[in-house]
Amino acid sequence: MQVSVESVGNLERRMTLSLPADQLDTAVAARLREIARGAKLKGFRPGKVPTKVIEQRYGQQVRSEILDQMLGDSFRNAVRDNALQLAGSPRIEPADGANGQVAFVANFEVVPDFGDIDVSKLSVVRHTAEVTDADIDTMLENLRMQRRTWKTVERSGMTGDLVEFETWSMADGQRVPAEGVEHGADVIGSGMMFDTIEQQLIGTKAGETKQFDADFPADWRVPEFAGKTVQVNITVGRVAEAEMPEIDAEFIRSFGVKSGDSEQFRAEIRSNLERELKGALMNRLRREVGEQLIAAYESVELPPRLVENEARSIAAQALENARRQGHQGDLPEDALEQFMEPARKRVLVGLLVGELARRNELKLDPRRVNETMRLIASTYEEPQQVIELYRNDANLMQGLQTRVMEEQVIDWIAERAQHTEQPLTFAEAIRQ
Repeated sequence: MQVSVESVGNLERRMTLSLPADQLDTAVAARLREIARGAKLKGFRPGKVPTKVIEQRYGQQVRSEILDQMLGDSFRNAVRDNALQLAGSPRIEPADGANGQVAFVANFEVVPDFGDIDVSKLSVVRHTAEVTDADIDTMLENLRMQRRTWKTVERSGMTGDLVEFETWSMADGQRVPAEGVEHGADVIGSGMMFDTIEQQLIGTKAGETKQFDADFPADWRVPEFAGKTVQVNITVGRVAEAEMPEIDAEFIRSFGVKSGDSEQFRAEIRSNLERELKGALMNRLRREVGEQLIAAYESVELPPRLVENEARSIAAQALENARRQGHQGDLPEDALEQFMEPARKRVLVGLLVGELARRNELKLDPRRVNETMRLIASTYEEPQQVIELYRNDANLMQGLQTRVMEEQVIDWIAERAQHTEQPLTFAEAIRQ
């Protein structure tokens, strides 16, 4: 196959690949003959299927497979021979072939020249933390809170109580909702609701109605209320106080600890918190190293299509998150532009991490992959099933390996950079 490469921009390349059509036809015919020798089709004896039938049934698939293999091999060889470092996947499209040639054009971008990447000049803060007995006690209280029950009381509501209510509002002369009422509930002091409304619930009793004004911020999540003074009407239906369960054997067994033993329960909680802490510290280190790399190489030109694709990915994720929270509609027209800067930073860090791995011949550590996979699986009720899922799904495994490789490079950078340690409490460390 004939291959030529040309520059169409500082970081953009166009590769033309062509081969004689009869060469492709010969390869396809040879493969079809192999298939015919072992083909078993209804109405024909094995090995006696007519060539025309084989060609009709398998011809298009075989031609596509052979062409893909030829293009892939030729493209990879050309990338190697021209010492190209690809940034992202190529876009390969058919082209006009002259003189009986089958031709394709591959458009792709290459990694920019970062020059000498001296990570020893970076200054990194490495956070440290550990799980204490007090952290385990806090988690036990959180678990009790999750299993609390509510007992109706006749008194006025106070902090920690559950208040159920009906509400409707007036905003700019418009009733919300237009008809009827909305039903809601809030644990006073939880911060689940707008603070002005939550404060008004303190001291209320079942059957009581309140009317008051609330000034909502301009970025409030309900568009009808954002930036407005709203008249709120609330009728309390129920006030209830929390009843907390005891940490006894039955309570412990409900979390999967069959023995009901409190020490084993605390040990499992510690293990879970340490796993969470490890991930949180790595995320902090990833951000810290990323910020240092961005500051050091922010002037480097980046592949434009790669940055745009990353911005589209961020935008799609933002839209998905908004819809999960109940927001309808699409992103504004200028949303992509808003995501270009964070996309540029992600691409820059990703390319630098990849380049450092390549230059320093850093290899993926299989033990670290298995350890990370086991840690992920341990958060599920059937860990072995999760492990098998990863082992049998190439995409899941590829994503895991990419994550682990990135973490290895981040650790490698942090070890060689100028770094200081900053101790944190567990709560501080996991706070994003």
